[in-house]
Amino acid sequence: MKFLKYCLLASLLIFTISCKKTKVDGTNRMSFQESINDMASSLPTLKQVKFNEALYILKTFGVEADGDVAEIAALGKLLHGKTTQEILAMADEVARKNGIAWSSTAPPSLGQMNIFGNDTATEKDVNDIDAAGLNIVIRNIAGDSLTGPKGLIVIPQLIDNNGRKVDFEGAALETILEVSSGGTKIATFKNLMQDNAFRGFTIRYASLPKDKIFEDKIDIKLSVKTTKKLLQMTKMGVPVNANALYSPPAPQVVDSLQVAQPEVDPDTGEIIAPPAPKPSNPDPKTTVSKFLNNLSSQNFKAAYDMAENPNWGSYDKFANPNSGFGSVKKIVVKNITVPYNKDNSANVNVTYEVTDKNGKVNSLNVTYGLKAVNNNWKITTYKINNP
Repeated sequence: MKFLKYCLLASLLIFTISCKKTKVDGTNRMSFQESINDMASSLPTLKQVKFNEALYILKTFGVEADGDVAEIAALGKLLHGKTTQEILAMADEVARKNGIAWSSTAPPSLGQMNIFGNDTATEKDVNDIDAAGLNIVIRNIAGDSLTGPKGLIVIPQLIDNNGRKVDFEGAALETILEVSSGGTKIATFKNLMQDNAFRGFTIRYASLPKDKIFEDKIDIKLSVKTTKKLLQMTKMGVPVNANALYSPPAPQVVDSLQVAQPEVDPDTGEIIAPPAPKPSNPDPKTTVSKFLNNLSSQNFKAAYDMAENPNWGSYDKFANPNSGFGSVKKIVVKNITVPYNKDNSANVNVTYEVTDKNGKVNSLNVTYGLKAVNNNWKITTYKINNP
């Protein structure tokens, strides 16, 4: 009888374990939270912390939504059917694109994260920073003697009641920078402030459209969210270098003298029609080379105008210095080939090294898809190939 009782107990234990979910169920908030809890509980303690950090990174930077409820819903859709390893890999990629010093293989660095909110009190909440206010430090990015500064570095600082910097580390404070001018919002950037040595945001003038800058001044608003407070500060009328702002290229004027004129046959007197002009489509390889050169020189608007890729979204998203191509500092092309060019479409394979604003160098192999539009090539797709 005891043997039978043990068998039933063992069977019940095995059944309970087997019912634990190993993939995300994002069909609704309850299923999402239950699946996340099941997946986390099967991990070692330190791995659980990194898993929760990964979820926080993806919730904060991996989805586009306003408010915690909407972010959780969007995150559930994004992660539906994903395993633990796939989620960690996604968080690594999002952290890399946003310039966040976080890795799934590094020791825990963001404290106890819980995207669904803490149900019980913890011994210490690393995001509960005792700060009275916010200070903004603005520095110029040096340029040459002719063009002047290339941009601004904007650094938020948490301060106490005496105006001194607050000392903290291991936090994950969501920090938002909004740039506007003349009442018109121009760009929004997000990052994580993990300690009081936060390096801040980089605003490059080449990414700011000159026609949207009123009287060569911008307004900078910074928001930092701690556990109990939302700290905000705005600096109005920050001067910018007008010479370095982006201006669209002047439209090309066709010289009528270059148009082929009809000729008269001297023997018959008949008018000979000029030959039909040939399509002026350049080599697709040239288009991609110019695109990469524009990125390397931080002329992001010119690069954006060479593309019609719906996945890149708006110019602000494309040129975002934390999540878009605005993080590019330098590109060195190693090899470029055109494996396909037919019927107004082409593929261009490029191998190059890209250096980001933090000095990190990555080697990439990318396939660009292009289509012919008005005798020019436009980049329509972008795929990073596995090494």
